[in-house]
Amino acid sequence: MNHLARFSADEWQARCQLAALYRLIAYFRMTDMIDTHISLRIPGPEHHFLINRYGVLFQHMRASELVRIDQHGNVIGGEAASQRVNKAGFVIHSAVHMARPDLHCVVHTHTAAGMAVSAQEHGLLPITQHALKFHGCLSYHEYEGIALSLSERERVVADLGPHNKAMILRNHGLLAGGRSVAEAFHEIYFLERACQAQVQAMAGGAQLHYPSIAVRCHTAEQFAHDDEEELITLGWQAALTLIADQQQDYCR
Repeated sequence: MNHLARFSADEWQARCQLAALYRLIAYFRMTDMIDTHISLRIPGPEHHFLINRYGVLFQHMRASELVRIDQHGNVIGGEAASQRVNKAGFVIHSAVHMARPDLHCVVHTHTAAGMAVSAQEHGLLPITQHALKFHGCLSYHEYEGIALSLSERERVVADLGPHNKAMILRNHGLLAGGRSVAEAFHEIYFLERACQAQVQAMAGGAQLHYPSIAVRCHTAEQFAHDDEEELITLGWQAALTLIADQQQDYCR
């Protein structure tokens, strides 16, 4: 099939990258059956973005089957009946895409560790190097029930703020975004690992050790160094080798 007959070169590249990210999220066991979602803005003035067709497992995601929608939830270039989108996914992701043009890719997960930390009153604790990446730049959004109301978008955006790239959705899960697919993967991977470590550290009941405030701030600054983008790209390229044998399947 000639995909360029259906999609522009830029859109097809975006579709292949997003399908790869879905497969990697599955590889690292950050899925929740057919629920949760990842979206990616399509280059162009229309402000459209791609999201998964509801009912497809992440490990089976393919570029051509991703659904293109606008900020109002309308399916673009296909029949809505055959391209069903999770409404809660649309509400959350459209909120971020509408308010934060810098975040081209947005990942939302319901992992056991992410949900556990989201239910802990203190949230993410500054007890590991991974957690300190988010020191001073992690947002929280209060749980309002399943995100089916468009009015919640205002509060999601207000809680995320104008600069943060990661947020814990209370009693729900994790959210992370990035200027690229690679950066979004980087953010959700570190946030997930920080949550996993916290759950395990607290499980034994031993007293936790906390780095000083100065060290917390210093570590966060180290993560934001000048060559961060280069390291993010290296990490993404390395991760892609884990699913290299799937490329022919997901990029079609």
